[in-house]
Amino acid sequence: MQVSVESDGGLKRRMKVQVPAERIDKEVDNRLRSLGKKAKLPGFRPGKVPFKVMRQQYGEQVRAEVVNEVVRETWSEALEKEALRPAGGPEISSLDSEPGKELEYEAAFEIYPEIELKSLEGESIERPKVEITDEDVDAMLENLQRQHGEWKPVERAAADGDQVRIDFEGKVDGEPFEGGSAEGVEVELGAGRLLADFEKGLKGVEAGQELEVKVKFPKDYGSEEVAGKKGVFQVKVHEVKALELPELDDSFCERFGITEGGVDKLREEVRNNMDAELEQTVRGNVREQVLEKLLAKNEIDVPTAMVDQEIQSLRQDTMQRMGVSDPDKAPDMPDEMFRDQAERRVRVGLLMGEVIRKHELKPDEAHIDKVLERVTAGQENADELARQYKANPQAMQQLQTMALEEQVIEKLMGELEIKEVEKPFREVMNFAQ
Repeated sequence: MQVSVESDGGLKRRMKVQVPAERIDKEVDNRLRSLGKKAKLPGFRPGKVPFKVMRQQYGEQVRAEVVNEVVRETWSEALEKEALRPAGGPEISSLDSEPGKELEYEAAFEIYPEIELKSLEGESIERPKVEITDEDVDAMLENLQRQHGEWKPVERAAADGDQVRIDFEGKVDGEPFEGGSAEGVEVELGAGRLLADFEKGLKGVEAGQELEVKVKFPKDYGSEEVAGKKGVFQVKVHEVKALELPELDDSFCERFGITEGGVDKLREEVRNNMDAELEQTVRGNVREQVLEKLLAKNEIDVPTAMVDQEIQSLRQDTMQRMGVSDPDKAPDMPDEMFRDQAERRVRVGLLMGEVIRKHELKPDEAHIDKVLERVTAGQENADELARQYKANPQAMQQLQTMALEEQVIEKLMGELEIKEVEKPFREVMNFAQ
C-alpha cells in the first residue's frame, strides 16, 4: 500500500492511498467461493453453481462490499503509518476500483493541532475573598419576602418598586412599528426591563392617566427598523400597584419547611445556602480566569468539524431551554449565532486534554468524592442519592469527568500567582448573575 499526504492549509490534509489489485481481487474471489457453497440458482444444484456464474451474478455486489471495507481498513492503516490524528471522518473522493487494477482513492480530513503548552508562570489571577455579613443575610431574607409578596392596588403616583399596568402604542416617524404596541402590560418600575426613557416617563403616573412618552432607541437596539431613531409612545395607565411583603414570622418560615426554630432557624439555613452558592461562584470565577490565561497563552487552530459539532450541540441546548423539541418549529438560529462560543469550547477542550496528557492526570477518588458531595448537598436524601450515583456507571462517568476537570484547573493554578482580593458578597454574586 502506498500513501502520500499533502497539506490543504491549516489543519486540512489530503491523503492519496493506493492499494494493490491483488488485495481486492483475492478477497472478492474468496467471498464468491464461500457464497457459492450456499447459493441457490435456477438450473443448478445448491452449492454447485460454477464460479464463473457466481461472478456474473454476484461479482459487482461483492466487489462493492469489499472495496468499502478495504477503504475503511486502509484509511486506518494509512493514518497509523503517517502518525496522523484525524479530527473527524474523511471525505472520500476520486475512488477508482476497476477489477484487475489497483484501488486508488483520496481522503480529505482535518487533524488535531499539535500543541506545545506554554507555562502560565508569571501570570496572576484574583480570587475573591468574601465574608457574608448580617446585612447580606437580611437582604436575602427581604428578597425571599419579595418573592412571596402580593401586588396590591394603591391610590397614589407610581414610584420605583411599584408595578403599573398599561396599554401603549409606539410610532417612529409617525408610523407604527412591529412590536411597538401592547395591552395590559405589567411593568415594575426600577427593574430596568424597559427602555430607560420609557421607564423614566412612567414614574409619577397615576391610574387612569393618559400620556405621551418620547424615547430614543439605542443604536444597538434589537430591531434594525427603529435602532438609533426617536419614537413616541401613547400610554394609558390602568393601575398602579405596590408590593405588600409578608411578615417575617413563624408562618413565613413554614413556607420553607421550617416548623421549629422560627426566624433564627430560617436565617441559619439561608446563610448556609449563601455559603454554598458563594463557594460555587468563587470556584467558577477562578476557573474562568484560569481558562482565559490558558487560552491567551496558547493560540491554536481548531478543526472545523469539531466546531460544527459543537454548534449543533449548542443549538440543541438552546432548543431544550426554550422547550422546543421539533426542529421545524424552532426559531431561526444560524450557525454564526453560536460560532464564537463553539470555537472557545473546542479550544478549551483541546488545551485541557493536552494538560491531562502532559501531566498524565487521572480522576482520583478524593476529587470524585468532593464532586459527589457537592452534587448531593442540600438534598434531604443525600446519602441515598450518593448511593444511586455510585451504582450508576454513566452517572459516575460524569462525576469523574468533572473531577478530572477540577484537577486540571488545580494543576494550572499551581503555575499562577493567586491574589486574594476582599470583595462584598453582593458584588461577587451580581457579577456571577
